[in-house]
Amino acid sequence: MAIYGIGTDLVQVSRVAGVMERTNGRFAEKVLGPDELRIYHARRARSEVRGLAFLATRFSAKEAFSKAIGLGMRWPMTWRALQTLNEPSGKPVIAASGELAEWLAQRGITAQVTLSDERDYAVTFVIAEIADKA
Repeated sequence: MAIYGIGTDLVQVSRVAGVMERTNGRFAEKVLGPDELRIYHARRARSEVRGLAFLATRFSAKEAFSKAIGLGMRWPMTWRALQTLNEPSGKPVIAASGELAEWLAQRGITAQVTLSDERDYAVTFVIAEIADKA
C-alpha cells in the first residue's frame, strides 16, 4: 500500500453545539449518515455531552477524510456518503456509500481513521491508501 493522501481536522465542540442550537438540531441530520444518526440519538439519550462529542468527532472525520482524498466537500464527497463506525473491538472504520463508494473503488482507495475527543475539542486523522501497482 502507498499513501494516497492524509487529512487531519480539529473541531471545537462548543462550535458544533452552537450550530446545533442555531439549526434546532438539524445539523446532525444534515451531516450524519443513517447508522451514525442512530448511534448519535442513542448516545444523546443517555448523555447530552456524549451525544455532542459523537457528533463532533464524526463531523471532524468527514472533514479529515475529504482532505485525505483531495476533494474537499465536493461531489462525490458528501456529508452523508461517509460514515465513521466502529468494529466490535471499538476500532473506528470508514464506511462509504453510493457514488463516493464507487469513486473510491474505481481508484482502489481505502482509508484508516483515528479520532479522539476531550471536553473542548475533537480531532481526527485519516490516511487514504492506494494499492501499489504490481
